[in-house]
Amino acid sequence: MIRVGAYREDGTPGPGILAEVELDAEVTGPAELWSPEVTVRDERGGALFDDSGGTDLAVEPAAGGGPLAEAGAERRARAFGVGNTAYRAQRLLRSAARLLGRPLPHLTVRIGAHDSPVRWGGGHYRLPGEAEPAEPYRISWAGEVHLGGGDAYLPGPSVGSYFHAPAHDAAVVCHEVGHHVCRHTADFKVNRLRPPDGQHSGKNALDEGTADFLTAMQLGTPDIHGWHRGHVPPWDQRRRGLDRCWTMAHLRPGRGGQTHANGTVWASALWSAHQAVREGGGESDRFVAMLLRGLVRLGSGTGAEAAGQFTAAALAEERKRRNQFSSLLREMTAADPALAPVVLAAMARHGIHPEGSNRALRERALAAALPEAAAAALPG
Repeated sequence: MIRVGAYREDGTPGPGILAEVELDAEVTGPAELWSPEVTVRDERGGALFDDSGGTDLAVEPAAGGGPLAEAGAERRARAFGVGNTAYRAQRLLRSAARLLGRPLPHLTVRIGAHDSPVRWGGGHYRLPGEAEPAEPYRISWAGEVHLGGGDAYLPGPSVGSYFHAPAHDAAVVCHEVGHHVCRHTADFKVNRLRPPDGQHSGKNALDEGTADFLTAMQLGTPDIHGWHRGHVPPWDQRRRGLDRCWTMAHLRPGRGGQTHANGTVWASALWSAHQAVREGGGESDRFVAMLLRGLVRLGSGTGAEAAGQFTAAALAEERKRRNQFSSLLREMTAADPALAPVVLAAMARHGIHPEGSNRALRERALAAALPEAAAAALPG
């Protein structure tokens, strides 16, 4: 066990409560921590941890460091980012493993990735295969999370400004780790049947929405991105708040740049179903287990994979099956039939039903919304 500095969730949109926490990990390099679930490494060079063998690495966050910080503060901020990321990733992965009854493949997290030629303030989950931008690393077959070094300042948790280093932001870390959970359960892109070095890193709306929901469960708030997207109004889909009633009528068909927005429909429906289960006396863990087992069932290959049909057409059909909101909802209700009635009722309020394609559900939701809009427009 070592001690690191980290932000613990406090149910608010901010970074959380600063704390010293125990972490089941060890120092394995000048800027690297290893644990059974995850390796976290800062790729920007230089030593962040000394080699004295000490176990107390509880450095303070130094307001995120950044290009205006002096060298010592920047080093402390980077060291804090490694510890904070390891803490958040391990917690989510251990929670998922406990509910699934098995561990997930080891995850690698690289911090400071893609910071050249310009700074990057985001994160992504990558698998071996073609990617844009091209990866400068040999990507682990199991998947990797890459976090930029940050590119903007935000209001700090107390006073002053804070350099938004993604490794300091639990929402960014948990969301990307959520994609690792999806890859090794639902496997939305059917990567299990691709060559190990030819996997697809793309995401669909269910992948994005599930990652947002798992993040909300970790942080204890539906406003998961309220810190670094605090400038976006809560009613804007780009804020990705889960406590809004986004319905299938808000689904934007087509490709390109809309997957995160479409994911809010699934994420908010999961949040509603989770709340309904809790209000009925059910446990939060039971609902999350229902979701995880539903993801496993969806990725179990009941279509082309089970039939041994590995043609391009058959795999495309299998990807389409795993892209449907109704498919995942059916698998969830099959995973825990006792919870099905309350979950189906909550999902229906978002226009999600166990039968029908995404297009059909969207058209049904739009048709249902028209009379309500007409009635609202009537005078008096």
